Amino acid sequence: MLAEAAAAEIWPRFRNLAAGEVRTKTGPHDMVTAADEAAERAIEAALGRMFPGVPVVGEEAAAADPSLLGRVGAADAVFVCDPVDGTANFAAGLPLFGAMLALIRKGEPVAAWIHDPVLKDTAIALRGEGAWVQGADGARHDLRVAEPAPVGRMVAAVSHRYLPPDRAGIVRGNLGALGATWELRCAAHEWRLAASGKLHGLLYWRLFPWDHAPGVLLHAEAGGYARRLDGQPYHAGVHTGGLLAAPDGAGWEALKAALFAA
Repeated sequence: MLAEAAAAEIWPRFRNLAAGEVRTKTGPHDMVTAADEAAERAIEAALGRMFPGVPVVGEEAAAADPSLLGRVGAADAVFVCDPVDGTANFAAGLPLFGAMLALIRKGEPVAAWIHDPVLKDTAIALRGEGAWVQGADGARHDLRVAEPAPVGRMVAAVSHRYLPPDRAGIVRGNLGALGATWELRCAAHEWRLAASGKLHGLLYWRLFPWDHAPGVLLHAEAGGYARRLDGQPYHAGVHTGGLLAAPDGAGWEALKAALFAA
């Protein structure tokens, strides 16, 4: 379903957006395109046919009606969808974006899909059943997080743009303690890289469920450890306060200490 929506609504618009098909929402770096909106409509319609009665909360629908976000954490079952994660990359013609979907029960993600419209493969996770990547030809391989490593050898994707100013300054000043850091402007690919062992750590502040519920489950089922910065497990009803991921609990503690050392 994600692949079909991507093929019909996203890929044909890549590097082919008209001027009126890109606009901003809350600020100059918060973009939405015609591809986001058309893909979300297609995904919501397909889910409605496949799972009648299960609500779907998409990023663009929630932007239009913020009350939808408040329903996610307590719902018995709800799908959350980010039709084009990495919209800024997509709008700039950079082939680094993905379509994300998760099924959430009472705040906990139980199924996840992160589709790459460029390579046309999908990272999939089911609670208690593991995580894998499946290609368009049906071939699949299992995902596994990186082996634990000292902080000085960790490679991490650190999203510090939305951190409170005091914390942002501390984190930026501590990035040199890690082996390497970057930010792809695309949680879909950052979570996929962490689940496949190509990144040791991830840091985010804003926790919109369509951005992170799929990745949290993918990472966990690949053997990883993610917690909010207060040490509590991820919950789709909590949307700020930070999220940190590492290969294991000890690595999580060490990474947090290194990034937030005053």
